[in-house]
Amino acid sequence: MITVSKLEVRAGARLLMDDVSFRIAAGDRVGLVGRNGAGKTTLTKILAGEALPAGGSVTSSGEIGYLPQDPRTGDPEVLTRDRILSARGLDTVVRRLRDAETDMGSDDPAVRDRAMNRYEKADAALHAAGGYAAEAEAAQIASSIGIADRLMDQPLRTLSGGQRRRVELARILFSGAETLLLDEPTNHLDADSILWLRDYLRNHKGGLVVISHDVGLLEACVNKVLHLDANRAVIDVYNIGWKAYLAQRETDEKRRKRERANAETKAKTLTDQANKMRAKATKAQAAQSMLKRAEKLMQGVEGERQADRVAKIKFPEPAPCGKTPLTARELSKSYGSLEVFTDVDLAVDRGSRVVVLGLNGAGKTTLMRILAGVDESDTGGVVPGHGLKIGYYAQEHETLDTSRTVLQNLQSAAQQLTDTEARSVLGSFLFSGDDANKPAGVLSGGEKTRLALAILVVSSANVLLLDEPTNNLDPASREEVLAAIRTYAGAIVLITHDEGAVHALEPDRVLILPDGVEDLWTPDYADLVSLA
Repeated sequence: MITVSKLEVRAGARLLMDDVSFRIAAGDRVGLVGRNGAGKTTLTKILAGEALPAGGSVTSSGEIGYLPQDPRTGDPEVLTRDRILSARGLDTVVRRLRDAETDMGSDDPAVRDRAMNRYEKADAALHAAGGYAAEAEAAQIASSIGIADRLMDQPLRTLSGGQRRRVELARILFSGAETLLLDEPTNHLDADSILWLRDYLRNHKGGLVVISHDVGLLEACVNKVLHLDANRAVIDVYNIGWKAYLAQRETDEKRRKRERANAETKAKTLTDQANKMRAKATKAQAAQSMLKRAEKLMQGVEGERQADRVAKIKFPEPAPCGKTPLTARELSKSYGSLEVFTDVDLAVDRGSRVVVLGLNGAGKTTLMRILAGVDESDTGGVVPGHGLKIGYYAQEHETLDTSRTVLQNLQSAAQQLTDTEARSVLGSFLFSGDDANKPAGVLSGGEKTRLALAILVVSSANVLLLDEPTNNLDPASREEVLAAIRTYAGAIVLITHDEGAVHALEPDRVLILPDGVEDLWTPDYADLVSLA
């Protein structure tokens, strides 16, 4: 499985963890937890062999299946089915079968004979790799996490970011890897898919390391917790389930606080006594001994745990605009023969709140990209109203320039900011010191979320287009985003699976895709949010 020994991990000059050792064995279902930016994603990359530590060693045995936060689906022309089957090398075998079947219909007898031989060899290879049962297994996994049958024979380029991420999750689950490393696996899954995934992971016989803010998933699956304490740069290992971990961690924090208080009291008594004795030459040596004992006492206790820092988020004061800053008329979008939606109309009035609902693949993200001017519709168009300033939060963070630094990304969005002002804003989003000079491409999902939110904050936008803004956030940061949504004075168009985000928005209207039905919001629509 995986053995970690005396690991040291850094982000630039910043120490994330030091002298860390642990083991992931068969049957260990580990929840890797800690605040955003603590180094969880960096650690999983190291465990997967995709990054190197600053010190120490990681050894592994058996196949590892790694799901990063950002989808990496390879060739955009590959079919969804083939991408999933490639986890066991079955994609090439299936393609050989298809090609042979085509050639077997040739009018040329020689071509038919060669095709028959190729078909027999490919069929034998398919059976050796699990046969048609393996294909059925791949299809069952895909269906269980919300990949519709019609998507299986479509090229990856026609899929949304959320759909591509589900394809990667299906591929890794189908791979049969002994150890699974899953970074936020429930992102973009609907409620039924999340329930299925909980059962699947709970029954996984190999090793599992999961990073997730889904408490239900952690409660259902985890029998071991690695808590990455960013303040102490250590990992605390708890060989217990999630609820027991929460109780034990609280007990441990109280114990550390009590031990430190006792040590400080004793050290102060020794120091005070030593200071009194130091004035007398005959007792100088004894005083020095007491000071050493006081120092040793304080070295033996852990530092007091500092409260985790949370990004302070307040969306901008919206720039002045007309009564209806954004209007969309008769929008439609297709990818080849696949019609995503058609004849969608939407008028976004000043200060209005609209939530967009629809099943996965209904075109919600596609619509948002069209409204933001990133993509073009096939018909109709978007009409900007007087004074329109759009702030677009993309769920896959594709609006960030990954080749530029954190600071450069912010400055490109708000060129009026001085270097000092920009660094001050970044500091409030927990990018301090050298963090501002890191390329955006090396940031974790949570860090990219914070940077994208920082860009919104300095945008002075009067219409915010928010596509899953609470993904990848720890609970405290999520609450900051919800508070910012509640108090923002401009218009918001929101896509989310997070019922709390909808409650914070207090929408006045709902747009349901792919039909494009617009209606006044009522509490009856709330049941659709987790299915969206």
